[in-house]
Formats: sequence, structure tokens, C-alpha cells
Amino acid sequence: MTSFARLLRDARTQLSAVLSLESNVAGLEANMLLGHVLNQSRTYLLTNPEQAIDAVNLAVFEALLQRRLNGEPIAYILGRREFYGLEFYVTSDVLIPRPETELLVELALEYIPLNQPTRVLDLGTGSGAIALTLATLRPQALVTAIDSSLHALAVARHNAKALDVHNVYFIESDWLNSLDPAIPFDVIVSNPPYIASNDPHLQQGDLRFEPRQALQSGADGLQAIREITQKASTFLTRGGHLLFEHGYNQGAQCIALLLAQGYTDARCFRDFNGLDRVTSGNKS
Repeated sequence: MTSFARLLRDARTQLSAVLSLESNVAGLEANMLLGHVLNQSRTYLLTNPEQAIDAVNLAVFEALLQRRLNGEPIAYILGRREFYGLEFYVTSDVLIPRPETELLVELALEYIPLNQPTRVLDLGTGSGAIALTLATLRPQALVTAIDSSLHALAVARHNAKALDVHNVYFIESDWLNSLDPAIPFDVIVSNPPYIASNDPHLQQGDLRFEPRQALQSGADGLQAIREITQKASTFLTRGGHLLFEHGYNQGAQCIALLLAQGYTDARCFRDFNGLDRVTSGNKS
């Protein structure tokens, strides 16, 4: 029989060697996988190092570990990812929520009053992480979340039910094409695809497993952002705000796109790594 301690040690060594993970990260992932299999906390595993794992659970753990060693993101293996203090169900039909995107939420919250009805639109909602976080923190807001993928919308609806959020409405739409401009929004947010179609990073790491249509956006990565900046003002109230995430080297281009469409106060904000990450503008 194999003890928890030995199993975790061996798994950490494999994860470090195969995926080039730092030892502490590899150890954390090993704990997450074993905790998932046993439905136990990390504390339980660490305080019971000599406890043996049975054959059935060992086989399940080894299968999950092999998926991770093959490069599959641990969020897809576990079926969950934390974002802004909330836990979201994720599948390979949606992007994995990332810490960098929390900046977009923080900036959007500045434009959504706590105790006042505000109409908010999330373009390309995916798992619903942005829309549902905003709706949770601003319960008076009326949030519309759209996506062109029915599979993604199913994941987002699952998360809305799990989080008991009732002020988000989901719509299937190819960007803004199914919406009525006669019912404008005060704030529009988006984490659109912004990677160039020939970018080698698409063949590396987690990106290999994520939905390609949510990642790549034309030859220069700006196809979706161009469409959003061109059309969004029609769906904004006067003085309304547009905020969207983009690549670290696209900030200047995004500001130029906003200015060309008549937005005012176009600004770029940096993430916790000091990289350009979110650009915003106001409808004049």
C-alpha cells in the first residue's frame, strides 16, 4: 500500500521533471489532485502522511496525474478555478479564468454603483466569471452576458445557479449582433480573443487545450477588439464606459482604436506584473 506522503512526493517529482514546474507549485498541484480524488482538504493530507490510499483511488489518482503530465490544465482536470474569491466550474468549452483578468473586474466595479440599478454587458462571457463576479458584488446591477457558444453558455448558467446569482441574463449572440441598441448599457466589459492566429504560444502550455475561438483573433490579434470598439458605442448610454482586456503589447493600438471611434478619456491600465492589460474609454 502506498502512503499519502510517498504518493505526493513521487507525483511532485514527476510534475517538476515533466512540466518544469517549481517544486512548490508541483507539490501544490499534487495535493490538489489527491484531495480531489479523496474529497479531502490539503490539511487532511498533510496531517495524515502515513495513511495508505486504496487501490481504486490510487488508479483514479494516477489517471488524473497522467492527464496533467500530458499538459492538460489542472483547472480542466479538477473542473474548477477560483476567480476573485469565487469558485467557478470550468470545462474545455471555456477559457480558464486568470488572475490578470481580475483587473478588468476591479476597474468595472468603479463604474457600477453599489446601490443603484446599472445596466452592464459582458461580451464573450465564457464561464461567466466576469459577469457573475460583477453581479455578485453589485446586486443592484442588471447584467447581460452573451456568448456565441451554446456550450460556454451552459457552463455560465451552471455557475450562476451554483453561486445563486439571479441578476444575470444569458443570451446567445455573435458579439453585439443579436442585441437591440434601443436598450443601451451603462458599462460594457469584455475579455475577447486577442492572440494572433499564427502566434506560437497557441501551441504551448494551457493554450493548447483551451477553445481556439476564444483565443485567436485574426492576423494581428485585434480583429475582435476592432469589432467591439466600432460597434459598442451604439449600445452605450451617453457617458457610458467600455473596458476590455488585451495583450501586453496591444495597449497603444487599443487606445488608438478607441480614439478613432470617438471615445474620450481612453486609457490603458497595467496588471500586477506591470504589463498593459486593460484599456477603457467613455462614450462622449
